[in-house]
Amino acid sequence: MATIYTVSQISAYTKQTLERDSVLRDLWVSGEVTNLARPGSGHAYFSVRDGNATMGCVMFRNSRGMRYLKNGAEIILHGRVSIYEQRGDLQIIVDIAQPEGVGELQLQLEQLKLKLEEQGLFDKSRKRELPRFPKKIAIVTSPSGAVWHDIQNVVRRRYPLVELAIAPAPVQGADAAPAIAEAIEAAGSEPGVDVIIVARGGGSLEDLWAFNEEAVARAIYACPVPVISSIGHETDHTIADDVADLSAPTPSSAAERVVPDRAELIAFAVGVAQSMDAAISRQLAAGIDRTQQLDRRLQNAMPDLDTLRMRIDDRLSAAHRILTHTITLNAERTSGLKLRLDTLNPYDTLRRGYAIVQRRDDCSVVSAGSQVNAGDALDITLDDGKIEAEVMTARSDNERS
Repeated sequence: MATIYTVSQISAYTKQTLERDSVLRDLWVSGEVTNLARPGSGHAYFSVRDGNATMGCVMFRNSRGMRYLKNGAEIILHGRVSIYEQRGDLQIIVDIAQPEGVGELQLQLEQLKLKLEEQGLFDKSRKRELPRFPKKIAIVTSPSGAVWHDIQNVVRRRYPLVELAIAPAPVQGADAAPAIAEAIEAAGSEPGVDVIIVARGGGSLEDLWAFNEEAVARAIYACPVPVISSIGHETDHTIADDVADLSAPTPSSAAERVVPDRAELIAFAVGVAQSMDAAISRQLAAGIDRTQQLDRRLQNAMPDLDTLRMRIDDRLSAAHRILTHTITLNAERTSGLKLRLDTLNPYDTLRRGYAIVQRRDDCSVVSAGSQVNAGDALDITLDDGKIEAEVMTARSDNERS
């Protein structure tokens, strides 16, 4: 039984078959533009025809050569044949458009640009900043050309501190591209190189073709240090310019961009010095003013030492007077107490003929006859000595009466 397919299956199979074909997926087609439409999406839908056939085309926005699309324009297209499955339309997906009459070299150039762009070699996010103060610059160019001398003159005038090293390479001819690529690789691996300039003077597309070769583009892309491309005059543009970290319109311009201007540096240094001097002067003035303010505050806060000295003298004199008066009063009180003590001194009584009688056994004072008995031993203290005595008889005043 025969296999039955859906329309979608047939459409998908046809598309896959077309897109696998080595011829149909890499075509250059010439013809006249008709039925051009540009919707708001920015894409272009049109047909291309010759005297016998017409084929639909679509060119997505930002594709190379979109500006050449006009009804009636004779153009050369590059793209691949595919099928729009929803309608089953056979069409060419165009990625490059060039006016009819463009040479083969230009078409090759556009095709290589498209390839390298898709691989990210032109991506702006990978562009590196140039060093502000390079110490060593390598120049990839012909040592016999005027470019090498022009770059030396510009660099020596602007920033003579930098070291220049030439990586010699032919800049024109069939063998130029591999030699330039090799020189870029050698310069990038040389110790101390901070940046590389790839340069040559102006010329025709054929003269500059070495700088449109894939080998040179990939050497610039793989270089470990930033690369400045300066190929031809201001109107010339090569693939090397697209891949390089910076594109300069002329070799002299590249030399000016890669090094600072010493005159500007000197002016900047002078300006910084003047600014620093002014800032230091302001700081010194502010410091002096602050010091003077603190000095005035300190002077105002200082005590009156002369007055304090006189106050101390006054208080010392008053203290001396009080102390002297206190000593005198205490001396007088002491003398009075002494007189009172002298009056109460029992030995003064003895001088007047009295005696102190004490029991010998316990030294107690005998003040009455009833305190002793006959036979008790007594000590009698007189003014000039003692008498030992024994009681013969004892009686009190009551007994006498």
